[in-house]
Amino acid sequence: MKIIPVFRMFDEHKAREFYGEWLGFTIDWEHRFEPDTPLYMQVSKDELVLHLSEHYGDANPGSNVLVMVDDLDARLAELQSRPYKYYRPGIQEQEWGLREMKLLDPFGNKIVFAETIAP
Repeated sequence: MKIIPVFRMFDEHKAREFYGEWLGFTIDWEHRFEPDTPLYMQVSKDELVLHLSEHYGDANPGSNVLVMVDDLDARLAELQSRPYKYYRPGIQEQEWGLREMKLLDPFGNKIVFAETIAP
């Protein structure tokens, strides 16, 4: 079984800039029913796969996904190596035993990369 979150997007250029250029996702495929219609595309990085949709009703802006990773510091270092004008993430230790790096995309969707704090 594989779960693929769907995030709503409103600006194709901003989506490509955020997910492709900054986060380093690969655009796997794109679909439009015809030119000048809403875009639906799949992006991926490592084992994380997301669908991004301009279609009304496909997803609510402000969706949230938690992504468990093995090396959160490496993820942060990778993002810091490609500065993004609109966002400077950091890592926060949570009292419930996770270290988290929260990212908010240009459309209000949140990706939380997290790793378990060793006891």
